[in-house]
Amino acid sequence: MSILVNSETRLLVQGITGNEGLFHTEQMLNYKTNIVAGVTPGKGGDWVLGGKVPVFDSVQTAVDVTGANVSVVFVPAKYVGDAIFEAVDAEIPLVVCITEGAPLQDMMRVRQYLSSRTTRLIGPNCPGLITPAESKVGIIPAEISIPGNIGVVSRSGTLTYEVLYSLKQNQIGVSTCVGIGGDPVKGLDFVEVLELFEADAKTDAIILIGEIGGDDEERAAEYIASSLTKPVIAFIAGLTAPAGKRMGHAGALIEGSLGTAESKIKALQTAGVKIARSPEEIPGLITP
Repeated sequence: MSILVNSETRLLVQGITGNEGLFHTEQMLNYKTNIVAGVTPGKGGDWVLGGKVPVFDSVQTAVDVTGANVSVVFVPAKYVGDAIFEAVDAEIPLVVCITEGAPLQDMMRVRQYLSSRTTRLIGPNCPGLITPAESKVGIIPAEISIPGNIGVVSRSGTLTYEVLYSLKQNQIGVSTCVGIGGDPVKGLDFVEVLELFEADAKTDAIILIGEIGGDDEERAAEYIASSLTKPVIAFIAGLTAPAGKRMGHAGALIEGSLGTAESKIKALQTAGVKIARSPEEIPGLITP
């Protein structure tokens, strides 16, 4: 089984005619993801990629015509807020925002709007998600994972790729991999994704990939200790990050001892989580 996306996913691409949108739409199509529509205002009526995907002027029209139930956002950062609002208003159940550099105030307004709606948001500034052999939504490379029973949730895009490839090299498959992104204001967090994996009968264990900054991992540790029944293996990046130095990642904000790699590792270990010292150690910590 899987969470969030599968073979029944009907994907809509917002910003499909831009360079990034068009390139990754082709990659997702090559993975056999069911892409039913694209949206670029002013280009409704066009078709892209050799007539494979129709383009609409609005998300609502695309949903009405095609029944799209997931949207992936590739629009420029200054338009991200409006693009997400449009998808939410069209009542799309899941929106995945890949765009990096989304304005913080725009995302604060988005989060407030989502609180009264049923739409789930992943991102922004994330690699998206993949259910191997069923559906790929975003930019995760297609060839680095195989189907299986391990759930993966990560704040880091590049570490996600490294872990997936390491699992594949050890013939360990994945139910779904979700890259939630590391921005300070975003959609689904660790706890919300862990809840989905806990409810998935075919996910037997979970890998959590965290990093310095914020308290997402500490809150995840609280949930794991109180409510999660499945084993968790974690890797936390940033253990050697110098104290007091500003790091490049938007979510890498540390206040006192909170948000350090040490505090996250301690909290997770206390919750019974196995800690890997490197991504390559993760396969060996998965119980057969």
